[in-house]
Amino acid sequence: MRSNHLLVAVAALALAGCTASNKNNSKEPAIVTLGSQPLSTSEFKYVYEKNNGGNEDAYSEKSVEDYLNLYTNFKLKVLEAESRGLDTTTAFNRELEGYKEQLALPYLTENSVTDKLVREAYERSKQEINASHILITLDPDAAPQDTLAAYNRVMELRKRAQAGEDFAKLAKENSQDPSAAENGGNLGYFTSMQMVYPFENAAYKTEPGQLSMPVRTRFGYHLIKVNDKRAARGEVKVAHIMVRATPGMPKADSLAAKQRIDAIYKRVQRNENWDKLTAEFSEDDNTADNGGELPWFGTGRMIPTFEEAAFALQKEGEIAKPTLTPYGWHIIKLIEKRGLPPYEDMEQSLRNKVAKDSRSELNKAVFLKRIRQENNFTEVAETKTAAFSKANDALLKGTWKFEQNEKDKTLKATLFTIQGKPYTVADFYSYVEENQRPRTSGTAEYAMTLLYDNFVNKSLLDYERANLENKHTDYRMLVREYHDGILLFQMMDEKVWSKAVEDSVGLKAYFEANKENYKWGERVDAIVVSAANKDLLKAAQQQLDKRRYAVKNAKIPDVLFENGKATLTKEGIAQLNELAELLTEMPNTSLDINGHTDSREDAAAKDLAQKRAQAVTAYLQQEGVPTAQLTTKSLGKTKQAGPDNTETGRRRNRRVSFTLYSSDLGALADNLNAGNPLAVQISEKKFQKGENKAVDAVKWEHGTYTTQLNGREYLVIINQVLQPGYKQLNEVRGAAISDYQNYLEEQWVKQLREKYPVNVNKSEVEKLIK
Repeated sequence: MRSNHLLVAVAALALAGCTASNKNNSKEPAIVTLGSQPLSTSEFKYVYEKNNGGNEDAYSEKSVEDYLNLYTNFKLKVLEAESRGLDTTTAFNRELEGYKEQLALPYLTENSVTDKLVREAYERSKQEINASHILITLDPDAAPQDTLAAYNRVMELRKRAQAGEDFAKLAKENSQDPSAAENGGNLGYFTSMQMVYPFENAAYKTEPGQLSMPVRTRFGYHLIKVNDKRAARGEVKVAHIMVRATPGMPKADSLAAKQRIDAIYKRVQRNENWDKLTAEFSEDDNTADNGGELPWFGTGRMIPTFEEAAFALQKEGEIAKPTLTPYGWHIIKLIEKRGLPPYEDMEQSLRNKVAKDSRSELNKAVFLKRIRQENNFTEVAETKTAAFSKANDALLKGTWKFEQNEKDKTLKATLFTIQGKPYTVADFYSYVEENQRPRTSGTAEYAMTLLYDNFVNKSLLDYERANLENKHTDYRMLVREYHDGILLFQMMDEKVWSKAVEDSVGLKAYFEANKENYKWGERVDAIVVSAANKDLLKAAQQQLDKRRYAVKNAKIPDVLFENGKATLTKEGIAQLNELAELLTEMPNTSLDINGHTDSREDAAAKDLAQKRAQAVTAYLQQEGVPTAQLTTKSLGKTKQAGPDNTETGRRRNRRVSFTLYSSDLGALADNLNAGNPLAVQISEKKFQKGENKAVDAVKWEHGTYTTQLNGREYLVIINQVLQPGYKQLNEVRGAAISDYQNYLEEQWVKQLREKYPVNVNKSEVEKLIK
């Protein structure tokens, strides 16, 4: 119920559109006054245009006046919420701040840069690059001297590579990427969005066979050699059967794994069922039960040997020879291939990735540069120099502190201003204390510089965020929209939605006073059978009168007895308790209770079977199951398929078994639909005109009729023709609650209009009418 109300509240937000500010500017002309609160013409015009501007009747007299009436009612509800202080509660402010944080995101980015990065990512994804690299690690905020040393080292290696030294050998001997010792720095093929942005950028701008200049990333400096470029291969979906074989495992185990995969591959080649082979033999627990199927993947997403084998397959269903990876042996089967989707299909996904990718730093840098200019960021150089002079070695340990002395004028000195707002040395020092961290390299002055840059950026962002409502009209409107929407939801829930559901006395009184709105037309109590052919219709008709149909999908476990006894065990009693609960909850069911004995039991086997069945019946009756739902049967000595002289066979026969039946016609339909779920449908209810075409096609008189519609055979059994009459509240509770909610809202609005008299300024209304 509350989720439906939330949808109504969202719809109300569309009505609210946007409000110019928390309080209307009293100097603006008011189109309407609510009590003493004016509503400006400009606000109403904005809201009206947003929600009605594209309509054919926009700005007609009726359209303007109708919308003004709706908007006035909306504003009255918000005004009442504000008069009660609902917009000052902690819960309200927390919820609104959460929305504001989300709404602010599009305004705290450089959209033009994002658009270019998204398009660039898509264009680059059309190409795949094979590259090698040498990495010299470096902390992101390393000191200048350390940065220069790393850069010079990479440049030296670049000269050696250009002079003809083998790049792979240089990588193995010098690269600080741990994988270089094995792969000689070769990263295989990759495409857009798979490497950090500076690395990707350099790789795509370097020609095959050439070396890049040193590239700085958060990992350090890279020297990149591009080995090859090729058109993107798209994505592939495959299934696999895997046998584990890890590097370094004993030779005997490795040989056994190879023999095992070869044996499985021979069975695959004989066209044995793939899914069965996967379920039986694959050691990939994540995919063994679904035919070995893996998600779609493209270049750079899988182990290279697996990837190459998968992309080498050309035809759907084609199977590769066993392929070895660090995880083991794989038999790979091609399911499907697809090319690169169009830009429109990938745009949103790429936008999400760009927002989380290292290239977002480029966006942030451009944005900070812009708001620095727009907000008139101004530094005081002398104060900055004095502030930095307090840096000492404690800053490198992460323990730096400053003394907050009221008499120290330097702490109150302005470090920089944003739109005239001063940020003092004390503000900066507080930030330093809170955000410092231990450093293993660099100088205290450099650490202070980094913290200062971060403090400036944070201050710029915070200022921009705090002033979005003043700077962007559409953002201000959106915030007010959510402000009013939250208040509206609270008031509507209290005054209308929850009240209508909880006020049973009021609902009943409303229903009785409006019974004329809830009447049945002429109806028939009927059974309708729809069948795919006449034979199925005949089979259904022959069984309709039985009203006792086996529930074939019911799995009721047998109750076991000790040899030669009719005494229920604890396990049996527990089972019967569950069975009794099921039967009492389903009064349309009945149960055959079948007694059995073991062929080894005494000669009075039939009596024993009967006693066992009776014991079960008596217990179920004791637990509240009506006698009419129970039928006791004795099957005497029974013999199961296979030998019954085993302990398992004897236990099978020392039992009571059950067959569940239902009088519900749905059970009959299930039985008839064993081979085809759409063969037969059966409905039994009271039908109104227009509710069922087959019922409408026959005479509305007591009797049995057949007809054909849309290629199906129909049997219609009319048991009774019901004359028009009043509906009961329980038959229309949902509709009655909805109507009662509308009534409550109407009454509430009347009360609000009395509390806050509404005065419409006709001259302002006429200005809007075209």
